[in-house]
Amino acid sequence: MEMTLEVIPVPVADVDRAKEFYAEKVGFHVDFDGEVAPGLRVVQLTPPGSGCSVALAEGMEIPTGTPRPGTYHGLQLCVRDIHRAYEELTARGLDVSEPVSYVEGQDGATFMYFSDPDGNGWAVQEYRRRATEPLHQVLAEQAAKRQG
Repeated sequence: MEMTLEVIPVPVADVDRAKEFYAEKVGFHVDFDGEVAPGLRVVQLTPPGSGCSVALAEGMEIPTGTPRPGTYHGLQLCVRDIHRAYEELTARGLDVSEPVSYVEGQDGATFMYFSDPDGNGWAVQEYRRRATEPLHQVLAEQAAKRQG
């Protein structure tokens, strides 16, 4: 059975403020903004090039437990060039840490960090390999090997 991770609900206190933050400061594309049930508005945004979106909603009850705004940490984005991403994000007005390399010269070992207005924490990881090996291509090749 195949499964895809496509939407991650991110708990926020103010959907409009969060929508503006993710669209304007982080550069996510607004895919959907509307009422999905009486009184329940959802905004879905996707990072450029990603197959997974975030969904913002106020007060959405989740049967397994409803997270509070600011309680998510460790959400992670991957970029091919972290210094270019740092320049673009800071030019957008995002308060993001400077890139830190934890193992010099190792692909995947350089990170920077930011939080949304509610305090949900994000990491941005440089993964240069994605310039020549897009994730969707790597996954398709791995699936073909498993089936072959």
